[in-house]
Amino acid sequence: QVQLVESGGGLVQPGGSLRLSCAASGSIFSINTMGWHRQAPGKERELVANITSGSSTNYADFVKGRFTISRDNAKNTVYLQMNSLKPEDTAVYFCNADITARRGWFQVADNYWGQGTQVTVSS
Repeated sequence: QVQLVESGGGLVQPGGSLRLSCAASGSIFSINTMGWHRQAPGKERELVANITSGSSTNYADFVKGRFTISRDNAKNTVYLQMNSLKPEDTAVYFCNADITARRGWFQVADNYWGQGTQVTVSS
């Protein structure tokens, strides 16, 4: 059973910083792309950033220059450093990963989501 567990959310003032972490655990054979999405109340879930196993990164325009995604392959963990936070960054942030899991004699590729962590930017 593969799980993604996020941590690091919370309340921060505008202009502040937070660092989110997401650790994958379970019967993992390999992890390809990992990323972060977010969903604000009344809005659709949207991509924030993602990073491939080779560390190529992709960012949504609204976070470029403010957020940095990184990963530690040895720890099966992806991070999101969020700086210069704005009230409009308030949302539940979800970790997402393309993982090939071991299932008995087989390897099965699937897409996994974490449970989400709340980020609130407010004075």
